[in-house]
Amino acid sequence: MEHVSRFAPLAERYDGFVLDLWGVIHDGVNAFPHAAETLKQLRAAGKRTLLLSNVPRPNDAVQSMMRRMGIEDSLYTGILTSGEAVRRALQNPPDPWWAELGNRVFHLGPERDRPVLDGLPLVVTDTPAEADFVLNTSPDDHRNPTDMAEFEAVLAECARHRLKMICGNPDLQVIRGGVRVLCAGALAVRYQQLGGDVRSLGKPDPAIYQPVLELLGLPPDSVLAVGDSLHTDIAGAAGVGLAACWVLDGIHGADLKTPDGSFDTVKAEAAARAAGVAPVATVPRFVW
Repeated sequence: MEHVSRFAPLAERYDGFVLDLWGVIHDGVNAFPHAAETLKQLRAAGKRTLLLSNVPRPNDAVQSMMRRMGIEDSLYTGILTSGEAVRRALQNPPDPWWAELGNRVFHLGPERDRPVLDGLPLVVTDTPAEADFVLNTSPDDHRNPTDMAEFEAVLAECARHRLKMICGNPDLQVIRGGVRVLCAGALAVRYQQLGGDVRSLGKPDPAIYQPVLELLGLPPDSVLAVGDSLHTDIAGAAGVGLAACWVLDGIHGADLKTPDGSFDTVKAEAAARAAGVAPVATVPRFVW
């Protein structure tokens, strides 16, 4: 595993890049200025960049959010979100599990995630008792997003009605504006513990990478995945044979930082081994 201080040396070795958003490009509230500059440099070098995110909103909604952050569409080649993948699966069911969901959905998540359902022939119900299935996009706005106990009752009610669950974001946690909060993946894990039937769309599922590689139009050995999560970004890349670069100042950053603000690469290597992954390189931040 190589430990580099900046991304530029890695950029020279690859033609295309699959880039995570949260923790690499922005923190959910603000774009990282260094990441915007790196995107500009990659574009100037003629590199192809595909943004792949587990955010449970459609592509266009995420692009609008990034424009407000100062990340213009011209800075990257394409984008695919887990929310977009969910919409596509609901529109064109890929297998009987999806085809037999029904048309009444209970949405477990905040209003800002509701665009994933816009325009679909579905009825959104107020309670699990009225629903055919549950769409879990993240903790909603009515409960503390840092405390799993807050969601026990609603998950138990969904399980009691034997609702299938679509998990629109396999991430377990994310840091939003400096605060570590639960993601839909954590709720999905708990739902499975309660006996629930769950399908997740997003990293690390290999299926999410097929359209990504098609959009990039490059051989896999010329593509580098970049992300901050060992369990989604780095594991997902490994699952489809892509080399990966681990951004240390993300979801795992607090465990790896030293008192002087740098990162302990020995700890990083140990963490990667424990997670069963082997990124080709680490970089402190997505800095050119």
